[in-house]
Amino acid sequence: MAIVGRPNVGKSTLCNRLTRTRRSITDPTPGVTRDPVESLWELRDVPLLLVDTGGVTTLTESLARLISDKAYAEIERADAVVLLLDVEEVSPEDHEIIRRLRPFFDKLILAVNKVDNSAREQEAWNLLELGFADLVPISAAHGLGIDDLEIAVWELLSSRGELVPREATVEETSFDPKAPMRIGILGQPNTGKSTLVNQILQEERSIVSDVAGTTRDVVEGRFRFDGIDWTILDTAGIRRKRRITEDIEYYSVTRAIGVIQDADVVFLMIDAQKGLSDQDKKIAGQVVKHGRGIVLVLNKWDLMPRISNQLEAIKDRISFVFPILAFAPIVPLSAIQGDGIDKLLRLAVRVRSQLHTRIETGILNKHLQAWLEQTPPPTKKGRRWKVRYITQVSVAPIQFVLFVNRRSDFPESYQRYILNRIRKQFGLTDVPVTIELRDSRRS
Repeated sequence: MAIVGRPNVGKSTLCNRLTRTRRSITDPTPGVTRDPVESLWELRDVPLLLVDTGGVTTLTESLARLISDKAYAEIERADAVVLLLDVEEVSPEDHEIIRRLRPFFDKLILAVNKVDNSAREQEAWNLLELGFADLVPISAAHGLGIDDLEIAVWELLSSRGELVPREATVEETSFDPKAPMRIGILGQPNTGKSTLVNQILQEERSIVSDVAGTTRDVVEGRFRFDGIDWTILDTAGIRRKRRITEDIEYYSVTRAIGVIQDADVVFLMIDAQKGLSDQDKKIAGQVVKHGRGIVLVLNKWDLMPRISNQLEAIKDRISFVFPILAFAPIVPLSAIQGDGIDKLLRLAVRVRSQLHTRIETGILNKHLQAWLEQTPPPTKKGRRWKVRYITQVSVAPIQFVLFVNRRSDFPESYQRYILNRIRKQFGLTDVPVTIELRDSRRS
């Protein structure tokens, strides 16, 4: 949103009032604000980029003209524009500015400043004769009418489809760490999925056999562990499509995808002797796509030869060959012996907790500024990429939106840098985290 008007009508004072900062310099001398100043404004917990423009003028002096040109460029880019007039004086310059702004009336709000008594309020309403359907009387210096202005901005952006209430854009969560947990077990046929389920449940709920693909239905088992009620979902192994020759096998795959959607965390069972397959990668991609947690379970670990640092080598190889799984925790176990199962279940609880982490926008941007100072964005042909601000838009999956000046060629390496700092700072090491780039209104 851009705040525009001729010099010295109170634009910077209004900007500081809205953002509750003093980022924009205020002074009675006209033209103190030259370059547009951007600030993060939290309107009903929705982050907006607020732009305090330089004073718009009709003068032809070169610097004044440059300031005006920058202001009009911001007007074109903005989703909403607040035109600020001074109730004490509406000059010919104001009339010319209004004339130039008529093409943008559908996204414009007229605010009349310095209205601090009833007489001035009446004078303000008389300005509707300038051709506006409505206006908002305010006093930026005294904080009068600011609530009315915020309501007007919210309603304008909502009516234009530029702003959706937070309830529809951000998944609210009152996460209870002791809430019932749903675990899905997926993987290639005959990797020990049913054996693991039976070991956990201590009963033959799933049919265990050496014949690949014995389990065709989704089998549910329930148990209690560490004060949490669990439901565990066992499925048939997911095969490559070209190997599916029976309808029943097709429906098994469909059920497996349904399990991903229904689970909080997925255990991807891998035969430690055979390693990770391309099909495992596809399964993992589906889990990440649906925003679920995933744990790689290296089963039959008891049959592996004892080699120094073997687990670390496997982790490094998985991260290198399948970078989509670089974040995923890995647990070696023997399902048939029951070794490592308690550790696996406690890890699932930790993963689910991370998936429901919410970070306040203010805290997030405070850290972002520190990261930018420690390692500034690179330059290209003398121009530096700029990072404006960041906000979290969802949990489970954890997603962030990063506003930058040039999204189209923003360095992937720097995006990874910010992602890795977020993971480390906020303890999101074991879950999928994504950052979507969006263009800032300023280039």
